[in-house]
Amino acid sequence: MFAALRHSLHLAHVSIVLMREGVFALVPKAQVPVALRPLLWLLSALARRDVGDRGTRIVAALTRLGPSYVKLGQFLATRPDLVGFSLAKDLEALQDRMPPFPQAEAEARVAAALGKPLEDVFESFGPSVAAASIAQVHKASLRYGDERREVAVKVLRPGIEKVFTRDIRAQLYVAALMERFSAEARRLKPHEVIETLERTVKLEMDLRFEASALSEMAENVAHDPEFRVPGVYWEATARECLTIEWIDGIKLNDNAAIDAAGIDRVALARVTMQSFLRHALRDGFFHADMHPGNLFVLESGTLVAVDLGIMSRLGLKERRFLAEILFGFITRDYMRIAQVHFDAGYVPQKHRVEDFAQALRAVGEKIHGRNAADISMAHMLGLLFEITGLFDMATRTELVLLQKTMVVVEGVSRHLDPNFNMWQVAEPVIREWIERNLGPIGKVEGAGREIASLLHAAGQVPELVERTKAALVGLEARQAEPGSPHPPGITLALWAIAAALILIAIRLT
Repeated sequence: MFAALRHSLHLAHVSIVLMREGVFALVPKAQVPVALRPLLWLLSALARRDVGDRGTRIVAALTRLGPSYVKLGQFLATRPDLVGFSLAKDLEALQDRMPPFPQAEAEARVAAALGKPLEDVFESFGPSVAAASIAQVHKASLRYGDERREVAVKVLRPGIEKVFTRDIRAQLYVAALMERFSAEARRLKPHEVIETLERTVKLEMDLRFEASALSEMAENVAHDPEFRVPGVYWEATARECLTIEWIDGIKLNDNAAIDAAGIDRVALARVTMQSFLRHALRDGFFHADMHPGNLFVLESGTLVAVDLGIMSRLGLKERRFLAEILFGFITRDYMRIAQVHFDAGYVPQKHRVEDFAQALRAVGEKIHGRNAADISMAHMLGLLFEITGLFDMATRTELVLLQKTMVVVEGVSRHLDPNFNMWQVAEPVIREWIERNLGPIGKVEGAGREIASLLHAAGQVPELVERTKAALVGLEARQAEPGSPHPPGITLALWAIAAALILIAIRLT
C-alpha cells in the first residue's frame, strides 16, 4: 500500500513535468476515450507558453526529470515497435544532454574508486568533455612506461544508483498497470522492457563491464583492418571509473572534416554497415548504441567505436534467424523468410505460413526496383512491426535492439553516402555467413560439435559408474542390517536401473 502511494506521488510529479513541457498536447485526441478528452484538453492548456516542437518538448521533459528518465528515453529510442519510428527518432536527441557535475566531485570520485591520490595515477586531469545520463568523460594523461599517453576517463555520476532504483520501481509499477488493463500492452511487454532497461543500466553502472566489453570486442576484431575499439588501461579502471585510450578522430556526422582529411566517405559508409553486421553475425556480440557521437574515423580511414556501455548478444539461433531473413529479402524468397519465423517459434502455429509469406511480400517488394536513396530500412522495419501485430508475434527484445541498431547504422551510412544501398553492402557479409555456417562446412562443424559433446558425456560415465557403485554398496550394507525391510538382492535391480539411466543419458546427449 505504502509502495503504491509512493509510486503514485512520484508519478504525479512526472505528470506535472510532462504537462508543463506540453507533452500531453502531443497526444492524438482520436486515441483518447471521449470521457477523458476534457482532461486531456486541460492538461494541454496548462503547458508553458514557450514550448517548442514535439521533439524539443519530449527531450526537455525527460531532461528535467533527471538521468534515469533520460536513460529511459534513450532506451525507448531503441524500441520503435513501442513508440513508433517518428518518436524514436525524436528521442535520439537525448544523446549527451545532461549537465556535468563539478570537477572537484569527479576528481574525488576517481581517487576514491582507485584507492589512491589522483596525482599518483594521472599527470593531468582536465574538465568534462561530455556528460551523459549515467556518467561523464574527462580528458587526462598518465605515464605508461616511459611514455606520456592521453586518455579518456569515464566517471559515474554521484548518487546515480539511488536515483535510478527509485525511478525504475515507479516505471515498473506503471508498466504492470498497463499490462493489467491492455491486451496490446501485454503483447508489447512494457514490464519486460523496463526490466531489460534495469538490467542494462545496472551493467552500465559498473564500468568494469564496459572495460570487459572493450577487451572482448578488441579480441573479436583483432584481424579486422578497418575497425577497432580503444584500448583499456586496467590499472586506472574500477567500478566507478573507466580509463581508455584517447581517440583523436573525426566524428562520423562531420562530413566536411571527413572530406578535408581526404577520407573516402563511400568506403566509410560500407565499412560502418559491414562492421556492424560482422559483429552481429560472426561474433554474436555487437555495439547496440552506434550513433554518430560514438563513432570516429582516423586519418587512415579506420573506424573506431567508443562508449560500449550498451552491448547485445545473439545466440546461434538468433544469428541464423537474422541471416536467413536478410538474405531472404535480398533474394525475394518470402516463403523462406516466413518458414524461418515459424521454425523459430516466433509466429503462433494457428497462422498459415503462406499467409505470412504474402504479408512479407508486401514489405519486400517495396525495396526492389527502386533507387538506393528511396530504400529505407526504417520504413521497412515499420511495416514489419505492423505485420508482427497482425500475426500475434510476441516482442523479441534482443531482435528489436538489433533492428533498431541496424536502422541507426543505416542512417549513419546514408549520411556519409546519400546513394548508400543497404542491401548491396550487406549481401556479401550475409552470404559469407550463410555459406560458412549453413553450408557443407557449417554442417561438418556442427556434427563435430555434437560428437565432442557426446564424447564429453561419455567421459563422465566412468565417474558416474564409480559414484553409483559406492552409493549402492553403502545402500546394500544398510539393507543387510537386521530389521532391514529389503533383501541384499536389491543391488542387482538397482545396478540394472543405473545402467539403463547411463545408457539413456548417452542416447540423449
